[in-house]
Amino acid sequence: MLSEAGSTNAVLRERSVDARAWPHLSVLLTDNQTAGRGRLDRTWTAPAGASLAVSVLLRRLPSAVDARGWIPLAAGVAMADAIAEQLPGHEVAVKWPNDVLVDGHKICGILAEATHDAVIVGSGVNTAMTASDLPVSTATSFAVLGAEVDADRLLSAYLGELDTLVATLAAAGDAVSSGLHAAAGDRCATIGLEVRVSLPGDRVLVGTATALDPDGRLLVRHDGIDTAVSAGDVVHVRPA
Repeated sequence: MLSEAGSTNAVLRERSVDARAWPHLSVLLTDNQTAGRGRLDRTWTAPAGASLAVSVLLRRLPSAVDARGWIPLAAGVAMADAIAEQLPGHEVAVKWPNDVLVDGHKICGILAEATHDAVIVGSGVNTAMTASDLPVSTATSFAVLGAEVDADRLLSAYLGELDTLVATLAAAGDAVSSGLHAAAGDRCATIGLEVRVSLPGDRVLVGTATALDPDGRLLVRHDGIDTAVSAGDVVHVRPA
């Protein structure tokens, strides 16, 4: 555990060059990340002690590059399950591709980054943030929900399931055969909702999210046609 880090993903990337010292499933974490990054290079900050930043090094990867695209979704499923264990009575789900929501509010964001021989999965969990600490009204935390997180239990559950999901994906060769496709679909809050997707080239797609395809892309139906979205900023038009 680091007392402070600019970005746990960046620190782990630097250290991962030494493969013997930093093997598969090595972890860096801190409760004081000062320069975290989210998707689309958005900055992510929180008061010291109010959140938990965790970065995991995955070296045992699926041989098929397309299957590796499922790793962020696997992390979302694993984190959602770990959080759900400690928040009984709440609806815990994944907003495609990998934000974790509790009762429709974001409690965790996940960012996966590839190195030359590994994948680093970073996550930021809102633990002790108060309502006034939250960056947006659509966010939440364990504290806001009246719960005190057991960080050791959360990490153990998350790492164990993430390792299992990725190992099963690697062994099966694809997400459908491994069961990850079904697990991600079951946890996905986005499916069935009207969404607005900001696409490359300043394009916007508005429609109903209908399913995840076998490659992990979000299928969005507009005027009776399903469009497969592989990347883009997704907004739930109505709450999950």
